[in-house]
Amino acid sequence: MSSAMALDFFGRSPLVRMLLIAFLALAAVGDASADDTPPKAKPPVVTVAEARTRSFVDNLLVTGSLVARDEVLVGPEIDGLRLTELLAEEGDTVAGGQVLARLSRDILEAQIAQNAASLAKTQAVIEQVKNQIVESEATLKQAEDSFNRVKPLRESGTVSQATFDERDAAFRTARARLAAQREGLKLADAEQALILAQRRELDVKLARTDIRSPASGIVSRRTARVGAVSSSAGDPLFRVIRDGEVELDAEVPEFHMAKLRAGQRARIEIEGLGAREGRLRLVSQEVSPTTRLGRVRISLGNTPDLRIGTFAQALIGAGKRDAVGVPATAVLYKNDSATLLVVVDGKVRERAVKPGILFGDNIEIREGLAEGEVVVMRAASLLRDGDEIAPHFAETQTATMPLPGTTK
Repeated sequence: MSSAMALDFFGRSPLVRMLLIAFLALAAVGDASADDTPPKAKPPVVTVAEARTRSFVDNLLVTGSLVARDEVLVGPEIDGLRLTELLAEEGDTVAGGQVLARLSRDILEAQIAQNAASLAKTQAVIEQVKNQIVESEATLKQAEDSFNRVKPLRESGTVSQATFDERDAAFRTARARLAAQREGLKLADAEQALILAQRRELDVKLARTDIRSPASGIVSRRTARVGAVSSSAGDPLFRVIRDGEVELDAEVPEFHMAKLRAGQRARIEIEGLGAREGRLRLVSQEVSPTTRLGRVRISLGNTPDLRIGTFAQALIGAGKRDAVGVPATAVLYKNDSATLLVVVDGKVRERAVKPGILFGDNIEIREGLAEGEVVVMRAASLLRDGDEIAPHFAETQTATMPLPGTTK
């Protein structure tokens, strides 16, 4: 029976009518209270990712400055001469043996002229002594023959003792004079040899007035000034980068040194010049006991546009391995521990893990997670262990960092 029919049927009595209206109002309130009961809340939608096996490259970031692989110092080899001419500037490419500067030659040329005069004088003396030796040899022969003739006559008593002594003295004198002249010739020859050696020394010094580059390369610095007096003990006049080869000289913490090997590839970032490719050429065998840092050299080859002293940083590919990985945002760090929120039967479970290499947007999980397990992609403090969620798999889970020596 409807409310209108009930009111019409019982409406003849005012008391009944009032009771009926109150009953209908209570019924309506009861129905409204039943309709306002809130439904059960739905679990939040959370983006999740699946743990997969990926390739991880242990990229080591190092910083340092650009240096010459081999720096050639060019300076004067003669002291006390004035610099008269400069033939090279900073940045010039020079060949081995090329003249970079010239020193004054006046003093050396005067010494060479003096030496030539001394040599001529000595040669004249030698010729004179040789002629005297020839004369003395003839005199000695004559004196010897005369002595030999008078000797048997003295034994027979035909010649006096005075004559014999005179002939003997003449013979001895001629022989001594010849010996002295021969020694004089040796002395003159020695004097000539000394003068010739001095001449060779002067020729070497004269040649060294042309200051030459010992090797091919690029002039990185020039301190030479026209008019300066040369000194082998002073600063070098030029610095040359041998063959133009430049390297990155970087420092590495000692606990990373064991990972590095000569030949490993590296990607060098240079301010204003972009990225360059290089290879690890040298790993130092020494670690500083003060800083606990070792040194490495990364070869960049012949690159004329690079400047010595420029700051640069490099990523060295120190190793590669396949391992289970998840997005780096999935790992939550608390004090010295790391945890993941693993999704099991629609609920999150907090699990301690041991992270490894961070490569691009992925991080290696060395312990605590198996391949195929699902984790919350972005760990946050809003979720607690045991919370129910509606998992939503990300379409693109991660981005990958390019290897040193490759492009992304």
